[in-house]
Amino acid sequence: MATGDLPDELADVLAGIQRLIRRRLRSGLPAPRLRGAQVELLRLVAARPGIRVSAAAQELYLAGNSVSTLVNQLSRAGYLCRQTDPLDRRSAQLFPTLTARSRLHDWEIRRSALVREQVTRLTEADRTALEAALPALRRLAHNLHQQTEGP
Repeated sequence: MATGDLPDELADVLAGIQRLIRRRLRSGLPAPRLRGAQVELLRLVAARPGIRVSAAAQELYLAGNSVSTLVNQLSRAGYLCRQTDPLDRRSAQLFPTLTARSRLHDWEIRRSALVREQVTRLTEADRTALEAALPALRRLAHNLHQQTEGP
């Protein structure tokens, strides 16, 4: 493979893997089906309970009105609780419901099992290559994050 092809092929493979994981996991999840952006917001709120809508939008690189729409959808579905920020009555803080935490926990267990199963099906050489690539992939993710966030 020519070096110039690496960025495009890497981006395509990573996106394809993520898409296939989501597709496989969706089949066994209870209704309602959640879209990728909804799951990302739920995961963020679970990791940072009390996050403001504006901070969530910044973290997810989405427009504020897009996150507000997601919040409304997830609140109606019983996955998010919105509370007035005691320090700024104009802002809302987001908290995951117990239903959301349970669903995310189930999703993470299923995702881990799915990826573990597929990795064990690879040859030893492929598993070694993937393990060796992890530090470079982490640096790539860090660089992308830094460039997006700024210094």
